[in-house]
Amino acid sequence: MELTTMNHPYPIMMNLSGRRCLVVGGGAVAERKVKSLLQAGAHVTILSTEFTEGIIEMENHAEVVLYRQTFHPSIMIDESSDFAPYILVVAATNDAKVNAHVHEIASRQGQLVNVVDQPQLSSFIVPSVVRRGKLVIAVSTGGASPSAARKIAQELDNAYGEEYETYLDFLSDLRLLIQSRVADKQARQRVFKEMLEWDVLAKIREGTFESWKEKLYITLEKEPWMQG
Repeated sequence: MELTTMNHPYPIMMNLSGRRCLVVGGGAVAERKVKSLLQAGAHVTILSTEFTEGIIEMENHAEVVLYRQTFHPSIMIDESSDFAPYILVVAATNDAKVNAHVHEIASRQGQLVNVVDQPQLSSFIVPSVVRRGKLVIAVSTGGASPSAARKIAQELDNAYGEEYETYLDFLSDLRLLIQSRVADKQARQRVFKEMLEWDVLAKIREGTFESWKEKLYITLEKEPWMQG
C-alpha cells in the first residue's frame, strides 16, 4: 500500500510499550526519533554504518540494539514467522534512495513507516508535541508546514506550564479513588464534572495546593456517597 497524500490523517495515540521498532539511519535526526520511541517504551533497533555519539551511548540501554551495516531488506523480514518483526519503521538516512527502499519494503509488509521530511512516502507523520506529564498536546499540519506546526506547539508550550503535570496527576488519582469508592454511577459522573470547576491550577501556582488537597480528601471521606 502506497500513500501519496495525507489530506485527512487519522489522529492516534499509539501504545508502543515493549513493541519492536526499527530506525534506519544514525544521524542527529535518527537520534531524536530513537529518543522519542524510547520515551514511549519501545524496543528500538538502529541500523546504520555510522552513529552519533548520542546513539552510541544508548547502546548500553536494554531496549536498544545497534546494527553497524548498510540497509538490506532482510532485516525487516522474519523468515521464521508470518509477521514482520517491527511494528513501526522510521527511515532517517541522508540517502533518498535508501529511504525510498525502506518505504517500499515496509509498505509491502503492511508496516507503519515514516520517511523523514517526505510525508508523501509516509504512512504516518510525527507531530510537534508538548508534554506535561500525562498531558500530551500534538500539533500537525499534515506535512504542509512542519515549521508552522513547531511555531504553534511553541505557543502551546508557553500557554500550558509545568503545573499541568501536577494537575493531571491529581485528577487521575482522585478519579481512581472515586471509581473505587463510589458505586453510584451518577454520583461519580457528578463529581468528575465538579472536579473540572475547582480552581486547582491557581492553587498549584500559588503554592497552596498540597494543604488544600489534604483538606479536600478529609472532606470527601465524610461525604455519604463516598461510603458506597
